[in-house]
Amino acid sequence: MKRKTWISRELDTAGIMVQYDEHVKRILGSRQVLARILKGTIEGYHSYSPEEITLWIEPDIEIASVPLCPGEEKMDDRLINGENTESKVPGEGTITYDIRFRAFLPGKNKKTEIKLLINVEAQKKFYVKYRIVTRGIFYGARMLSEQLDREFSNSEYDKLKKVYSIFICMNAPMHIGNAMAEYRITKEDIIGNIPEPRKSYDKLSVIIICLNEKLKKGTEGTLHGFLNTLLSPEMDRKEKEESLVRDYGMKMEYELGEELSEMCNLSEAIEEKAMKRGKIQGLNEGIQQGIQQGIQILIEDNLEEKIPEDRIIEKLQKKFKLNKEEAVKYLEKFRGDK
Repeated sequence: MKRKTWISRELDTAGIMVQYDEHVKRILGSRQVLARILKGTIEGYHSYSPEEITLWIEPDIEIASVPLCPGEEKMDDRLINGENTESKVPGEGTITYDIRFRAFLPGKNKKTEIKLLINVEAQKKFYVKYRIVTRGIFYGARMLSEQLDREFSNSEYDKLKKVYSIFICMNAPMHIGNAMAEYRITKEDIIGNIPEPRKSYDKLSVIIICLNEKLKKGTEGTLHGFLNTLLSPEMDRKEKEESLVRDYGMKMEYELGEELSEMCNLSEAIEEKAMKRGKIQGLNEGIQQGIQQGIQILIEDNLEEKIPEDRIIEKLQKKFKLNKEEAVKYLEKFRGDK
């Protein structure tokens, strides 16, 4: 018997809403996904396979890797446990990260391993009310300052760990398309030469990955091709999973032993029975949620195409049977969403 992996089940649940916060954070939080992002963005991982990299993402955390059924092998697609996504510093306010975790760059032995602190953010749009790189620098600076009394104490500044803030910007404008840039601390000698190893000052990097699914031709087999496929709201679910397996080596299912298969079948039967009990109650809630998300998609897509607001209101009234007052309220509600 074959069973779907965690990421496969999550993609099934997300469907066309894959780019929305509630889904995209969980999908990007898969070790399989993060491993491919790290391989494509951070120089030290370029020569390693995604399967190797998964072992260096939070390697000492076991909470999220507990098997779903007794006897099931640990899978590298499990959701990371992650660091606390809320950062509070007295006098400096609060930051909430999408995903924050730690990973290691391998060395010849334990002493030569390099620990990295990494933050991954998902942006549904490239243009927002601030510059993304500036936000990334702020997030990275906070992750540096927070290391005091955690990674080092007093004046042990050499123990400061490098931080990465990686922003994935979906639906980038056509003139940017599929692009990637890294902003980091570099050294420039003005007079003479001050000998300083790069590792002493190269402590913060902001990486911005721009995605445009309409321009993905020619990106097959690359990080952009992978992310455009993974986060596509247009692709058929089956076609998406086949591409992720065939083109990017993702694991979407695995074999179960006979005894394990019987135990998991039993647990699935119990789960299905419980779901049927709640189906009637949840049906109306699900329909309403689907309508809300449909309204949000229409508004955001039309605003991005610079459609006049009065025309958007007309579309909302016609498509969702709203009166003008209701349509205006929805437009105001979703106008500022990222």
